[in-house]
Amino acid sequence: MLVSPDWLIPQWPAPKRVHAVCTTRAGGLSASPYDSLNLGDHVGDSPEAVTANRARLHQVIGAQPVFLSQVHGTHLTELSLNTTQGTQADASLTGQTHIACTIMVADCLPVLFTDASGCWVAAAHAGWRSLAGHGGPGVLEVVVERFKALAPVHNEPAAASILAWLGPCIGPQAFEVGDDVRDAFVTQDQAAHAMFTSKPGGKWLADLQGLARLRLAALGVTQIYGNDGSPFWCTVSHPSRFFSYRRDGISGRMAACIWLDD
Repeated sequence: MLVSPDWLIPQWPAPKRVHAVCTTRAGGLSASPYDSLNLGDHVGDSPEAVTANRARLHQVIGAQPVFLSQVHGTHLTELSLNTTQGTQADASLTGQTHIACTIMVADCLPVLFTDASGCWVAAAHAGWRSLAGHGGPGVLEVVVERFKALAPVHNEPAAASILAWLGPCIGPQAFEVGDDVRDAFVTQDQAAHAMFTSKPGGKWLADLQGLARLRLAALGVTQIYGNDGSPFWCTVSHPSRFFSYRRDGISGRMAACIWLDD
């Protein structure tokens, strides 16, 4: 897999048959303001450029990316060779080879999953709405519970066999939210108070990756890698590297992909 040197390759102890990557702006054909590797077909970019960019991603990773129609929900779909591009869901999972679970982001948090045996992989779109859920479990809970049901367990709690990698997202110094967002989390878990810093005018700065880590830990997932909330991972702070809808308004989309080989 010969990727752009600017793309992110997860540094985690995943089994050898598990592969993952998170694209950046680099390596594509789209013109400004979508320059250059925009993978979103719903943001106003040239359809021809998006098609070419997606074909380039497919060629580089050697697996078929399955792009979802993401709606900030919690639905998980299981992928196969017959899964339609644009299937409505905010998470995907597969045990088949050469199919890439793929999540598009431009400030929301992509979370990639595998199990210690490398039997399954999954990807979740964890914006704050998907993370908090809608009167029920959030998207991470849905993925982890499915993993617990599917992944082999060898004399250990099922969650202990799950590895999670958090990709780039809007950072805690940039994610300004109102009381509605804070309330959506702290009413479920008092520990979430620590993930919000007050600002003048009744606003809050939210730590999206911190909220994801908190929820994963509550599920018993201890092997969590990637985004630690430091400035390196902030999409808003790096305009030359990352797309950011919050920063630019008109923005392309990056993709976090995970797949199995033979």
